[in-house]
This record gives sequence, C-alpha cells and structure tokens, in this order.
Amino acid sequence: MKTDFYEMTYILSPVMEEDDRQKLVDSIAGQIKELGGTITEQDEWGTRSLAYEIDKKKTGYYVNLYFDAPHTAIKPVERSMQISDFVMRYMTLKYDAKMKRHYELRKSGNLPRIFESDEEITKDQD
Repeated sequence: MKTDFYEMTYILSPVMEEDDRQKLVDSIAGQIKELGGTITEQDEWGTRSLAYEIDKKKTGYYVNLYFDAPHTAIKPVERSMQISDFVMRYMTLKYDAKMKRHYELRKSGNLPRIFESDEEITKDQD
C-alpha cells in the first residue's frame, strides 16, 4: 500500500501525570504503527506556554511526530485524539515532495545556508 510522509504535532493537557502522559504518547505512536505506519522521528518538546488559553490552561505538553503511513491511517488516529480528554489540540500535515526533501536535508545536516556569513545578513539589513 502506498504511504505518504506526515508531520503531526499535538498538545497534551498539563494536568496529566507523567506516567499517564507517556502512556498516551506511546499509544498514539502505537496506533500509527498498527495501521501500517512507520515512525521516523518522535520529538517531545515538553511543557510550553500556549499562545492563548485553551480550556483555562496556559501551558501544554507538546509532541511532534514524523512518520510514513497510508492515508487510511490518519482519520482513525485523529479521531482517537479528538475524543481524548487530554489532547488539547492536534495538527497533521501531509508533506509533498519538496517538503520531504527539505526534511531529509535538515536531518542529514546538509541544508544549504542562505547566507555565507553573519556579516552578509547585517549588510542586507542596512
């Protein structure tokens, strides 16, 4: 089955116990794997301030996933996040070829610099 590359970012409630939070993070990743996906990278950003209050909460626990999965896997995963009381927000992006190439370059450390030096940046701002 054809798979596409996705980025999923979600925010968990800050009132969760650490063990429960880790179980939920593992559950979401496990659900993606069960539906035929492969997790490329899982990055937990930790607790951060929100830009605006959500359910009277000023902070949230951020998690970012990069994964390959068939398109049929996305709706069930998003549905489970939607009905969870602890997932405050989520967003899923499907990468096109250009975005995936940029991701791979960034991961390999070969992302070209736009400017050769910091001096050029300050010259351009003058």
